[in-house]
Amino acid sequence: MVQTLSSAARSQPQAPQVLAPLSEAARRFGVLPPPNLAWTPEVERATAHLYEKVKSIVPPVEWPFHAPYVKAINELKKERNAVILAHNYQTPEIYNCVADVVGDSLQLAKLAAQAEADVIVQGGVHFMAETSKLLSPDKTVLIPDSKAGCSLAESITGADVRALRAKYPGVPVVAYVNTSAEVKAEVDICCTSSNALKVVESLGSDRVIFLPDQYLAKNVQAQTKVKIIAWAGACEVHERFTAEEMLRYRADDPSITIIAHPECPPEVVEVSDFAGSTAAMIDYVKTKQPKRVLLVTECSMADNVAAETKGITEFVRPCNLCPHMKRITLPKILDSLLTMREEVVIDPALAQRARRSVQRMIDLG
Repeated sequence: MVQTLSSAARSQPQAPQVLAPLSEAARRFGVLPPPNLAWTPEVERATAHLYEKVKSIVPPVEWPFHAPYVKAINELKKERNAVILAHNYQTPEIYNCVADVVGDSLQLAKLAAQAEADVIVQGGVHFMAETSKLLSPDKTVLIPDSKAGCSLAESITGADVRALRAKYPGVPVVAYVNTSAEVKAEVDICCTSSNALKVVESLGSDRVIFLPDQYLAKNVQAQTKVKIIAWAGACEVHERFTAEEMLRYRADDPSITIIAHPECPPEVVEVSDFAGSTAAMIDYVKTKQPKRVLLVTECSMADNVAAETKGITEFVRPCNLCPHMKRITLPKILDSLLTMREEVVIDPALAQRARRSVQRMIDLG
């Protein structure tokens, strides 16, 4: 939340208040942050190069509240031999200023597995932390807020998958990576939004069960002759976009480039200029460099791409926020590193089965 300051206060940024639980955690775990989390000349100097990355999207009045946490996190992660992952939907001060690896959920998990780190801090939602644990079973995986969930992942359970198998015997089951480890353990193979079509057609079956995103399933169905049996899940961010909304933007500015995520309803994808995964959307903007873009996805991604492209492209922000992603904050990341909570633990037998479906997708290329 942005605190509103008077004009006098803006000229003299005030220090963030020290959190008592943070100090108590520091004493108990023997890892001391700065004496307080104040905005000081030292903090300003230490974080100046990071503010340069985000100054176009983080107002100067806000930076004194972020910077002490940024400095403390970047120092503490070295002591912990930790790597911080940030999904494309994380806020700019996390994505640009403390993250070591950024990208979509599978990119994060794969790159984290390659990192020479003891600890992974997941800047994302719970299923992403589970995927990181699946691919890095020997690392400690932390999520700063275990309540950071996902409407897609929570729309289906392992029992639901078993019921689908009973209803459609012999039909292979594909799970979007936006699912729990419990669900991944019950399916044949996983997919991402970028390789879903390839995965579906790799199974050599005329019918495939695809879960849990009904809109991604419909968008894949439009590209293949394989009959897709879809589950009725949806992303609460992407399902709110409508074709009528997109057409209004285009009527206001016919030159606008509309780029949609395939978790959007098919009619939204149909009126867009391009549809792809978050990684593909970012790549499109960086390579095509359109003058004005509407990213039809979670709105923090536009901030992060804007910071990286340095004003080459103007972003129109419909600004649908993911409330789960926004549970991850700088104070929670610092507290997670201090206390080594909350650790993601998966039953080894279940993890082995879930890892198999993820690895099968990775092996497909």
